[in-house]
Amino acid sequence: MAKGKFIGGIIVGALVIGGCTAAMNDDGGGTKTGTDGAKPAAGASSAAKGDADGAAVRKTQVEEFTDCVDKTGTATEKAAVKHVTKVTGADKQNNILDSAEVFTDFTGGIVGPHQGEGKLIATAFTSCYESDNGLVTVYGEDGEMIANGKF
Repeated sequence: MAKGKFIGGIIVGALVIGGCTAAMNDDGGGTKTGTDGAKPAAGASSAAKGDADGAAVRKTQVEEFTDCVDKTGTATEKAAVKHVTKVTGADKQNNILDSAEVFTDFTGGIVGPHQGEGKLIATAFTSCYESDNGLVTVYGEDGEMIANGKF
C-alpha cells in the first residue's frame, strides 16, 4: 500500500513541476512579436525586413506599439509616442512578472520637463498591452527613468 502512495506522489509531483515549467515558458498567448525594437533604416524595403521575397514582414516592437497608439490613442498620446526610439520586453509575456522598457529621445529624468509625456507613453502602453503583473518603464535618451506604469 505504501508503494502505491509513493508512486502516486511521484506522479503528482511530476505534474506540478510540468505545469510550473509550462507556465514559465508560456508567451501569454498574445500575437505580439517583434525584434529588438530598433527602428528600420530610412528607405529600408519590406524585403529587407522580411524574408528574401518580402512575404512575411515582421514589425519591430516600436512599429507594433506606434501602430496600436495610432489606432486607439488620444492626440496627446500620439504626439508623445513619436519620440519613442526603442521598445523591449513587449513581445514575450508570461503574466507572472512582465517587464517592458520604452526608450525615448527625451531628457531630464523623472522630474524633468518631459515627465508628462513619459507618463502619456506609459499610459498608451497600458492601453496596448495587457499582463496580470506587468510594469512598463519609460526612459530618456540619457538612460534616466522618466515614468512607469502597470500594464
